[in-house]
Amino acid sequence: MENRSCFSLRLNGLTKYLEGLNLQNLALEKVMSGKADCILILLEHEPVLTVGKSGGRENLLVDESELERLGVELQSTGRGGNITYHGPGQVVAYPVLNLGKWKKDLPWYVHSLEEVVIRVLEDYGIEAGRKPEYRGVWVKETKIAAVGIAVKRWFTMHGFALNVRVNKEHFKLINPCGIKDYTIASMDDFVDSVDLHEIIESVEEKFSLVFKSKLIEVSREWLESGQSEGETRLA
Repeated sequence: MENRSCFSLRLNGLTKYLEGLNLQNLALEKVMSGKADCILILLEHEPVLTVGKSGGRENLLVDESELERLGVELQSTGRGGNITYHGPGQVVAYPVLNLGKWKKDLPWYVHSLEEVVIRVLEDYGIEAGRKPEYRGVWVKETKIAAVGIAVKRWFTMHGFALNVRVNKEHFKLINPCGIKDYTIASMDDFVDSVDLHEIIESVEEKFSLVFKSKLIEVSREWLESGQSEGETRLA
């Protein structure tokens, strides 16, 4: 493991999308100020459809009144890509990091995020891979994880979402990521019993291996405070 200051924050329960975005912004402030090289935020969102910078409202298949009836939010976001869904039963990872501490190479970064997911799935006997024409992680012809990032001056936000045991009916509200030709997969399609907390631990482990950096668990209070690396309180 290389000598970088990398931290991991796990959020319990369901998190509203804008709340998660606010935490990313707080993490970005810490990373940009040099108090950390990477902060990995792991959470589950309340049901939400997010629209990327590439657009995506044309791939929304119902009107907003139906979304309101179903309790699904609609939010615009600063990440790349098209429209996607987040919700319960999905592990969302937001790595906020200074790519200058690793490699200033966006294809390498996206490939590395996909590699984290592929290694997690491998531990559960799920053979996953990539499609050259699309981002994300695939199991044969089904998409099991989406990747969407935002990078400015080599500082990253957003990340990936891995379907563990999701409500697939919510994916029918959209053409996920603007793709009409493929369907969505979830880990529980292939594994009888999946524990979300176990998956989160596995994501941390594989992230640490792929990015060659030890992760230190921290609390939300630490993120929301002005503490520096040397003052880190473990969660």
